[in-house]
This record gives sequence, structure tokens and C-alpha cells, in this order.
Amino acid sequence: MRDFGSGSHLKAIGIMVLFLAGGILGGRQAVAHPPEDRPNILLILADDLGYHDVSYYGTPDIRTPHLDRLVSSGMRLDRFYANSPVCSPTRAALMSGQYQDYVGVPGLIRTNPDNSWGYLDPEATLLPEVLSQHGYHTGLVGKWNLGLRSPNKPNERGFDHFHGWLDDMVEDFWEHRREGINYMRLNEGEIDPEGHATDLLTGWAVEYIEEQAGSEAPFFLFLSHLAPHFPVQPPQEWLQKVKAREPDISEKRAKLVAFIEHLDEGIGKVVAALKEHGLYENTMIIFTSDNGGHLPSEANNGPLRDGKQSMYEGGLRVPAGVSWPGHISPDTHSKKVMLTMDVFPTVLEAAGISYDGPLSGTSFLPTLLGEEQPLHEGEPLFFTRREGNMRYGGLTIQAVRLDNWKLIHNSPFGPRELYNLATDPREQHNVIEQHPQKARELNALLMKHIQKGGAVPWQRPAD
Repeated sequence: MRDFGSGSHLKAIGIMVLFLAGGILGGRQAVAHPPEDRPNILLILADDLGYHDVSYYGTPDIRTPHLDRLVSSGMRLDRFYANSPVCSPTRAALMSGQYQDYVGVPGLIRTNPDNSWGYLDPEATLLPEVLSQHGYHTGLVGKWNLGLRSPNKPNERGFDHFHGWLDDMVEDFWEHRREGINYMRLNEGEIDPEGHATDLLTGWAVEYIEEQAGSEAPFFLFLSHLAPHFPVQPPQEWLQKVKAREPDISEKRAKLVAFIEHLDEGIGKVVAALKEHGLYENTMIIFTSDNGGHLPSEANNGPLRDGKQSMYEGGLRVPAGVSWPGHISPDTHSKKVMLTMDVFPTVLEAAGISYDGPLSGTSFLPTLLGEEQPLHEGEPLFFTRREGNMRYGGLTIQAVRLDNWKLIHNSPFGPRELYNLATDPREQHNVIEQHPQKARELNALLMKHIQKGGAVPWQRPAD
């Protein structure tokens, strides 16, 4: 395997962006493609998938052949980071190409307003809005988690088609409720389908692909799975298969492995639909997770410290890969640091769309194409999360990374910690006392970021 990187609708109304023929994305000029050459985009986001809960990293107790095949057909991204260790903020960064606090989503958006810590800025331009402006049909199948009410429902934020779940999680993968409320929708209409949520989303994604197969317009499909987020509820036959294969596995781990393997099969069916309808060769497929794995569910984050909800590496670094036949060489991998917010400009550059709106992310398309790219070198990268309850008190936790240095504030009421990831990738040796000047430098950068994010409202205005 070659290593590239270890060296070097709202329709026209109200979209506050400027489209220029010679515009740039992350310092790189976009090349306009004729409509027939524009790729379809399939963006697959797993929910709480641990960094090593895929078999392509050699994890012995799990089998994910479809994800393995997807990643090996293109480039594996070994240092891909979620913008936040929890759902909504990462999704806000993904959809906007900006730091989540710059678009009003520093924390989770929830059903209960007393425990909701974000409100997506209605003026923020989202990826589906830009793609729709340039002739793409845009679809969301699965979890949204960026707004339960107008003006922030999916069909109001650029998606032509929405078939999925509005809220942060389902409390049962067969019953599909959250605090007694049914958030399952087909566009604006409430639906109440029967079946396991993973199977439903897989089927709806395949249906969307079948519907788009006869269209001359390219499509953008955001397949946003609910699994493997807890409650960990695999179909019984999948659980029994894992137990038979892994006789020494714990009950809890067996359930999670079966849950992920069931998800993997569904992803395989979606990719197979692309191939069946002759769409695969002109489709860029991006796969990743919204945050690290959930340790109480016995997720495997590899050698990384901690997991979901944490600013340590296990909460932020996630599995990722990109496939695009004829453009990205197969069996390649990159150790460049990339973030969720980088997907937005990457997709636009691949589609030949120039964009001059606000961006925090940088297109990593050059890296995907095997070109040298100084991606995020010398640039501070910020990770934030706001949360309530007694543990967080409505305050924030955060981290800043500058090259190999990382300053962490993992509790609002705890001390800061400093790590050199080049010599201590597992974050075992806090060196803040040995390098106080570096800590002050990083803290000053972090304070400026928090001030900028603090200028953006993150609570829904009073009705």
C-alpha cells in the first residue's frame, strides 16, 4: 500500500455566498467540469464507530468486508479527526465546512430545550445548498440532528429529499422513538415504518440511487446511519453468528461487533446498487464516523486514549476513506491530518464548483489525487464541545492542536494538559510543566477561537 502524506433550498434566496468562475477552495483553484463529468457524491457517516472497529486495521474479532473493500479501492485516511467528540457539532462542521461554534452548534441539539446546546445558524450556507445551486439533486437518508423545527429541517436546508430521523438517537432500533416522540420523516411527513433502523436506511438509500439512475443530473446522497450508536441492538441472527465465531468474546462486545457487521452489510448493498445501475465509476464515496467509539459499549479505538465525549485522541480520531474510480489510486493511504469540516471544500472541488463563502476547512482533494499538499501544517486546529448536567455545567471542553502539539482541557473544572503527539501518540505523558511557554501559546490561540465562536448565538430565539 502506497503512502501519500507521511512526507510532505434555500434556492437563490438568502444564500450569502459568492460563486466565481475563478474562485478558490483552501488556496486551490477549482476546475469547472462539464455537467456530464461531474461526479455523484455518496457521503456515508457512521454514528460512534470506533477507530479500530473495522477489520481493515487488523482488529481480530470483527469482520467488515464491505468497508474494507471500499477503503482499499481508494485512499485510507489514517489521521482523520471528527471536529467534536459528539454528534451534532461534528455534523454542523461537516455540513457547513466551518468550525461548529462558528455556525451556532457547540454542543448537542436535543428534544428537551433545557438540555439542548446548539442552534444551527439559519444564515449559514450548507453543502447541499451549494450543490443544489449547481444542479445536483440532494438527498439525506438517515440521521439529521441539526434541528427539529423550522427553519432548520432538512428540506429547508438544501436537501431535495429527506427520508430519515430528525433527532439525535433512537431509543430502540425497532420502535424508533425518542422521549416518546416519533421523529421518522419522509420529507415533511411523519412516517412510522416497521423494521430495524439500519435495514430501513439501507433500503431507502438503495431506493434513492435507483430513482436517480435515470437522471442526467448528478446527485449528492448523505447516508447518515444511526448505528452503531447505543442502544446496541443487532438483529439476533447477526449476534448468534458473532458468538459462534468468537467463543471468548464478552456479551457486550459481541453485540457491538454484530451491530457493526450488520451495518457493514448494509453499506455493501448501497455500493452494490451503484454498480448495478452503472453509477459506481462516476461516484466519489466518502466514509467516516462522527466521533470516536463509545467505550461503555466496548468500542475499540485501537491504541488511542479514551473515546466518545472526550478530547483525547480516542474521542476524536475516526476511521475514514475515500473511493473515486479513475481518480484516486487504489490501495493508498495518507497520514495527513484531516478534519470533518474539510469534506465540504473537498466535495466542491471534486465537483468543479467554485465557492467564496466562509470556510474553516481545506480541500484535501490534492492529497487524494496523490499530489503533495501542506495540509494544515502550521495551522492551529480546534476541537470543542458544550454540554450540560453536573459534569459540565453548561460549559465547554476543548482542545487545540498545532502540528504535533496538543493542548487539552477535558473538563471545565480540571487543569489543562499538554502532549507531544509525535513522541507520545497515546497521550500518556502530560508535559505542561516542562513546556509552559508552548502551553501559553496554544492557550492564547484557543482563547481567540472561543471568543470568535462565542459571538455566534447558539440558542433558538424566543418565539
